[in-house]
Amino acid sequence: MTTVRLNSADPVSFDTDALIVGFLSGPGGPSPATGAESLDAAFGGKLASSLTSVGFSGKPGELAKLPTFGSVTAPVLVAVGLGESPDAEGLRRAAGAAVRSLAGTARAALALPAGSAAEAEAVALGGLLGAYGFSRYRTGEGQKEPVSELTVLSGEDAAAGERAAILADAVTLVRDLVNTPPSDLWPAKFAEIAERTGAEHGLSVEVLDDKQLRDGGYGGLVGVGQGSVNPPRLVRLSYTHPEATKTLAYVGKGITFDSGGLSLKPSASMDWMKSDMGGAGAVFGALVGIARLGLPVNAIGYLCLAENLPSGTAQRPSDVIHSYSGKTVEVLDTDAEGRLVLMDGIARAAEDNPDLIVDVATLTGAQIVALGWRTAGVMANDDAVRELVVEAATAAGEGAWGMPLPEELRKGLDSPVADIANLQPERWGSMLAAGIFLKEFVPDGVRWAHIDMAGPAFNKGEAHGYTPKGGTGAFARTLIALAERHASI
Repeated sequence: MTTVRLNSADPVSFDTDALIVGFLSGPGGPSPATGAESLDAAFGGKLASSLTSVGFSGKPGELAKLPTFGSVTAPVLVAVGLGESPDAEGLRRAAGAAVRSLAGTARAALALPAGSAAEAEAVALGGLLGAYGFSRYRTGEGQKEPVSELTVLSGEDAAAGERAAILADAVTLVRDLVNTPPSDLWPAKFAEIAERTGAEHGLSVEVLDDKQLRDGGYGGLVGVGQGSVNPPRLVRLSYTHPEATKTLAYVGKGITFDSGGLSLKPSASMDWMKSDMGGAGAVFGALVGIARLGLPVNAIGYLCLAENLPSGTAQRPSDVIHSYSGKTVEVLDTDAEGRLVLMDGIARAAEDNPDLIVDVATLTGAQIVALGWRTAGVMANDDAVRELVVEAATAAGEGAWGMPLPEELRKGLDSPVADIANLQPERWGSMLAAGIFLKEFVPDGVRWAHIDMAGPAFNKGEAHGYTPKGGTGAFARTLIALAERHASI
């Protein structure tokens, strides 16, 4: 596990295995950023020109490693590009990329701009997220361990590093869950982890098993999970604060593996479906983070957990299920299962009388078609709520874009035998139609937002910035940010 601390020492004399230095780009070539001014003199004024000679220009995320030959105490210098004027996210990404490049190195110090608490936190958080590794199933042969000790060279208060560590731990919790194979993470196991970890951090935890779900009328969760030998669960996590005036409810899609059910996915679309519980993971990580930060807000999280498999007991296309809200749903496609578990979670969350409900889900492939792998779609029943979520996500460094809920798409969800169908017959606008479906289960007068993060939850490509390959831990930070904003109202 990687630790972080702040230290106001001079980077020239600081004892570490590798020194990370930020450089700005400009027409005259790279120049040391704030926090690294003293280094150029230590290199005889030739550090920038040496970097230029190896093709380094200072553009965002660019890296160059140089031996220091005793010019400074650290034996290795890592130059990372910051661009012309880095913001907090630019600092997070630069720190993450640099730390990620140092796998196999024990200690690293970051001499990046950290003259304010916000900058120091950004550098610390980016470094911690970049140091992430998931080696649970590796034998260790040829495996380089992440940097274990980070020092941010800053005169800011230690609180900035402590807050960064809490945020990083929340994201790491989600990443670990997403990366865990479904053979080791089924609904009851996820619920067990939530119970144990939640209790450790002062959360109240309630778990409904499959019998309680059937008796309670949770037809969506029961229907999706009935094809698996691993039955569904609904986990309710609760954090309260004596000074809170606002209550938030988060609902996460937690399909621990999604085969598509009887509407079977192609095999090429199935190998990364262990990530289909990323929404529940984000809610879980956020609740733990909110509790550790001690925010003066009430927060409730619902983890809607099921395994969607085909079998003789699986739900069938054309089945009609009774949702927790009382509405009936015709199941036209068993691979549109996420909205079925969320509809129960949303209806249950509304009973807590929250000021806002936010559901988070790896819901549709259409989100990836529309917005790509790094930008989530945000929909809401209130324009101000939608913009609030997008702003919180952007500030946290998580890509999000506001999307509409066109009324004309509702007709495509009409069913001849039930109140609503779980899928419209046409492909067009299917991300939006899924949001319209969920909106049907939000009671009048309740503020609600839906985050479709099918792409951002899992990185199938190469690592970049502070984002690793595999589980990303997406949107745990956004949910924490939303809680912070409501705590200050």
